[in-house]
Amino acid sequence: MTNLSKAGRIFYGIAIAGMGFQTLHYRDFPYFLLPPNHSGISGLMWFTYPTGIILILAGASIVFEMKARTISLLLGTVLLLIFIFYFIPYEFLSTSNYFRPIEWDNPEKELDLSCGAFLVAGCFPKTNDNKLTSFLSKWIPLAGIIFSITIISFGIDHFIYAKDVSEYIPSWIPGHLFWTYLAGAGLFGFGIAMLLKIRVRLFATLLGSMILIWILILHIPKSIAETPDAMGGELTSAFLALAYSGIAFVIAGTSKTTR
Repeated sequence: MTNLSKAGRIFYGIAIAGMGFQTLHYRDFPYFLLPPNHSGISGLMWFTYPTGIILILAGASIVFEMKARTISLLLGTVLLLIFIFYFIPYEFLSTSNYFRPIEWDNPEKELDLSCGAFLVAGCFPKTNDNKLTSFLSKWIPLAGIIFSITIISFGIDHFIYAKDVSEYIPSWIPGHLFWTYLAGAGLFGFGIAMLLKIRVRLFATLLGSMILIWILILHIPKSIAETPDAMGGELTSAFLALAYSGIAFVIAGTSKTTR
C-alpha cells in the first residue's frame, strides 16, 4: 500500500466515523444517506443510534486497519443495497423529476461512499477472505468505474446548475462563475481520464488534491460560520468531501496505470 492510498484510506475512515458521530448527535441520518421521505417512516428514526455506532466502528476499523478489508466490503455492500433497493425505487416511484440530473445528486453521493468502501477494501490483501468476502470483492474493479462516472456527472452538473453552485464559493474569491466552470471542467476531465485509464495516478491525485483544497477554503469556513443548529449539514458536506478526496487518493495509490 503506497503512502497515497494509505492517506486516502485514513481520510475515508475519518469521514465515515465523523458522519457516525453526527448521526448520534443530531439523531438523524446524514442528508444524502437516505431519500428525504425517510423521516415519515414509523420507527426508522430509531435506527439512527445503531447506524451512528456502526459508522463510527467502521471508520475506526478502516483508519486503524482492524479487519478493514472485511468491514469495508460489508459497508460497501450495505450502502450499495440502499442505493439499489431504496434510492432507485424512490426516484422512479415517488417523484416525477427523475430525468433532472440534480434529483440524482444525493443518490450518487451515497453510491460513491459505497464505491469508496470497496476501493478501500482493495488496498488490503485477500489472505483471510472467505466465500462471502471473495464474492463481495468482485465489486472492487467496478467501484472505480462507477466512481469515475459519477465524478463526470458532478462535473456536468457544475455547468447545468452553474449559478446555484457559484453561490457556494466564498465572497472573498472573485469570479464565482469562472471558478464554478473551472471546477466543473476539472471534475469532468479527471473523471474521463480515470474512466479511460489515462494517467490515472496523476489525474486521481489532482482530483483528490482539488477536493482537499475545497475542504480548506469552502467547507470548513462555511461550517464554522453556521449556527450550531445549521452546522450539521455543512459538516456532513465537509466529511463527504473528505471521503471523496480519500477515494481519489486510494485510486491514485493503487493504480497500476502509468500511461
